[in-house]
Amino acid sequence: MDPVVALVDGPRARGAFVLRSVMDPPWSLRVEDRAPLTVVTMVRGHAHVLPDSAAPVHLGPGDVVVLQGPDGYTLADDPATAPQAVIHPGQRCTRVDGTTLVDIAGLGVRTWGNAADGATVMVTGTYQRPHEVGRHLLGALPPVLTLRGEEWDEPLVALIARESIHDRPGQEAVLDRLLDLLLVAALRAWFDGPGAQRPGWYGATADPVVGHALRLLQDGPARPWTVAHLAAATGVSRATLARRFTELVGEPPMSFLTTWRLSLAADLLLDPDATLAAVARQVGYSTPFALSAAFKRHRGVSPQEHRTTKAPPD
Repeated sequence: MDPVVALVDGPRARGAFVLRSVMDPPWSLRVEDRAPLTVVTMVRGHAHVLPDSAAPVHLGPGDVVVLQGPDGYTLADDPATAPQAVIHPGQRCTRVDGTTLVDIAGLGVRTWGNAADGATVMVTGTYQRPHEVGRHLLGALPPVLTLRGEEWDEPLVALIARESIHDRPGQEAVLDRLLDLLLVAALRAWFDGPGAQRPGWYGATADPVVGHALRLLQDGPARPWTVAHLAAATGVSRATLARRFTELVGEPPMSFLTTWRLSLAADLLLDPDATLAAVARQVGYSTPFALSAAFKRHRGVSPQEHRTTKAPPD
């Protein structure tokens, strides 16, 4: 499993909220939906993103910004424009005083705004549920990641804008996958760009030994790996593998494996139908007790506590 595949398998949209906004100035939207991850794509015009915990960002046509939650932010035509609407969890929309908003017109399928043909058009894709594997991998990113249209020329920007207004059978699944692809393309472009602080595992995949070892661990977390087994599979000595892996990834192979297994377990536990025994088998622990002990030791809570506190509402 390479880093891009891992990114897809982590933050995977399931019934994501995708909305096309068409606006004429003055306009300003305050977003407090507590979403773990949001992707905003500028199709036409300009906008300002004003995050609560990061510097403001100006967006132009083709630009994409990825915002990590749960902190709020404001989208506006101008930083001085006061918010006219607030987006709450569940995509509930109110005026700033808390009254239900009814005067921003619906303009068709998955489209809203204050003008039928506004100067600004943007598509917002919101991941509704936290995914622990994604959180593990996305931890290397800044709270706000911006890609300029002229720097990456990504055709997915136009495609997701076009698909967002359709209402065909299976359209929700199409939009989920397009959102995933757009996010992964943005992350890949950012990782490969100048000045990016790439996580160790991303750069290490290019190494013929360590990259192979990473793929083995990520593809087969349930296997009873040891450093000796991993070294044999990659064709080097245990000492060589341990040294090169630690230098490039930033932690020893078995430490990486433990983190990967528990991140997978944390994600799997959010499925209410998954038993602790089944999750343990999937991530390489011989018994539910062994998984519980490791989970508690590394994450500070039991699997049941994690499931209770992190599971999204129905």
